[in-house]
Amino acid sequence: MVSTIAVAVLPILVVMLALGGGAKLATAGSDTEPGALGRLGPAVLVPDRFRKSAMIACAAGEFALIVMLLFSDHPAARWLPVAFFSVSTYVLWDLHRRRPDVGCGCFGEVSAAPVGLRSIGRVVLLTAMAVVVALDGVTGFDALSSALSTPLSGRSWETAAWLGGGVALLLLLSPEIEETVARLRYRAPCEQRPLPAGRALSRLRASTAWRSHASMLESDEPADMWRELCWRFFVFPAHNGTDVVFAVYLSGRRPAVRVAIVNPDGRPLTTLRESMPVSASR
Repeated sequence: MVSTIAVAVLPILVVMLALGGGAKLATAGSDTEPGALGRLGPAVLVPDRFRKSAMIACAAGEFALIVMLLFSDHPAARWLPVAFFSVSTYVLWDLHRRRPDVGCGCFGEVSAAPVGLRSIGRVVLLTAMAVVVALDGVTGFDALSSALSTPLSGRSWETAAWLGGGVALLLLLSPEIEETVARLRYRAPCEQRPLPAGRALSRLRASTAWRSHASMLESDEPADMWRELCWRFFVFPAHNGTDVVFAVYLSGRRPAVRVAIVNPDGRPLTTLRESMPVSASR
């Protein structure tokens, strides 16, 4: 029975660690607003200047656990995930008591909701799964061969039942599912939707307007920028003493980009005209 459960829950552990590590790396690499990482579990415990590094280190640790679960049969490699999830349980419980305003950060910025009993229950469940895997000593390749060798056997059906039950229970204990559905159903209008300036700048640099005017710019970095409703404006000094103003629309997979050339006194030499949409989706 223990071996059957271990074979069923090992893929769950690997997938959860991969999703958590990937989401943390995406959050650490995104252009979040100042102080945003201070509202997520892995980063709230360290000083502000180390928060991005802490998020990356946590993600690296999760990927290291995946490698050990899949490729090592040493007992230490089996019990390190148990230690990781056990410490995570304590940290989330402590955050729940001391910092009820922060999210667990388990899946990056998606887990920004305050830590609740469901998040704690999920990591307790993952700890129990890791204990079963450690006690049985099953490796990733053992689990794979066991699942594929006798697909019609009673044990395989039992393994599938444990696997499905574990996934269903984790989904039930994951508040991120409801948060994601709510965001999709009640999406804010464009003018209220946050979009980091760095992402808008990336869209600009992928446009034909940028390629058409890049040679006349003194620098690749904007001298000024601001947002007006659904438009982000960037000002770049030009070699001839004028300013080139780009306007990037903040909605859609291929947003419009407009450009105008302005005199130092603020009078436009050309009006904002629309260029071809950006050539790459971001």
